[in-house]
Amino acid sequence: MRLDKYLKVSRLIKRRTVANDACDAGRVMINGKVAKAGAEVKEGDEVTVNFGNRVIKIEVLSITDTVRKEDAKEMFRYL
Repeated sequence: MRLDKYLKVSRLIKRRTVANDACDAGRVMINGKVAKAGAEVKEGDEVTVNFGNRVIKIEVLSITDTVRKEDAKEMFRYL
């Protein structure tokens, strides 16, 4: 799945365009490397998102195209 779509579906970022902008600005990394919005996300990947002064680091547990709001938290775990 594309990185920008994963960030939106997992509810880490509310909109796909905002996720796209964050990726273009170099604030999103996969396994320690700066990633573009079209980068593929796989289970087991480590994703880091920089929100200004806050850094979120997660591990991808599952990839699903659509998910209910309550179940979105099961797609990743915080590190």
